[in-house]
Amino acid sequence: MEEPFDDSLDDTEDGATVTVTLEGDVPPRLDKALALAVPEEAALSRSRLAKLIGEGAVFRNGVAVTDPKAKVAPGDTFEIRPGPATDIEAGPEDIPLSVVFEDADLIVIDKPAGMVVHPAPGTPSGTLVNALLFHCGDSLSGIGGAKRPGIVHRIDKETTGLLVAAKSDRAHHGLAAQFEAHSVSRHYMALCHGVPMGSDPRLRGTRGVTMEAGGVIRIATNLARHRTDRQRQAVTWPPEGRHAVTRARVVEDFAGQAALLDCWLETGRTHQIRVHLTHAGHSLLGDPVYGGGRRRLSEKVLGPAADLGNAFARQALHAASLGFDHPVTGARLEFTAPLPPDMETLVQALRAAV
Repeated sequence: MEEPFDDSLDDTEDGATVTVTLEGDVPPRLDKALALAVPEEAALSRSRLAKLIGEGAVFRNGVAVTDPKAKVAPGDTFEIRPGPATDIEAGPEDIPLSVVFEDADLIVIDKPAGMVVHPAPGTPSGTLVNALLFHCGDSLSGIGGAKRPGIVHRIDKETTGLLVAAKSDRAHHGLAAQFEAHSVSRHYMALCHGVPMGSDPRLRGTRGVTMEAGGVIRIATNLARHRTDRQRQAVTWPPEGRHAVTRARVVEDFAGQAALLDCWLETGRTHQIRVHLTHAGHSLLGDPVYGGGRRRLSEKVLGPAADLGNAFARQALHAASLGFDHPVTGARLEFTAPLPPDMETLVQALRAAV
């Protein structure tokens, strides 16, 4: 969910030397200390830092430190030298696409689970970009560069649903402007643990959560990279992070154990819905990153449907609708995509169990 472009979770090798001085209460071992201390814009995960340490690319006083568990202390200064970035240039691949709409200027895709939007060091092929290059040929907008041609926004790898890409440069500029202005309408269907209700005093007491008319729950926080796990995002408060607003409404209550939600974005930050719902105490079913795996649906209440929900293999999140003004003609376009089979099967099972 999804930033017009926030690359913080995809690109971890920019080649620039990073200098870090440890300050305050720091962990005693090198890899943990650096993971906390490196600036967010360096985009270096703890696993990437450990690899760099092992490669001899981390220096203390000009001497390479190659042990991730090396003892460190406040005041130590380190140079991290990732070396030149690896160029990733996407090529066309004959990957099937579910095309919802297409004209000379843009294409709308219903993305399946498991597909990454654009190439990155860990996923150089098999992405939506590779599929679009095959499908669209030379007509895809080149503004995104060799790695992201035509891409103006993205959704997570395991999130399904609607995404628009630009086939012309004029469409790219027009779509990017609408995402920047937050005028694009995006609704997601989500299955969460529990049922977020405005009458719940715990939810009302959660910082950043307010209630609006029509049973709408508004979650407003800042989001920033997690301090210790740099592949995750975390709720923060000004001045740290970037402003993020999510609204959600309960569509269906499954015996208080789970709920089908309609969620929509005022902003679009990385993992926004997933982080915000977890902050509100209602993490997504199947979410392996933001806490869904620590909660279980009750077999006593839901029977076999609980087993199905507890074994759900990805975050239960689907980009169900997308609306924007055509960047060339000005016509309003609205698209919808039905729930994918795995989520539809789970909803039907939960419904039957109630």
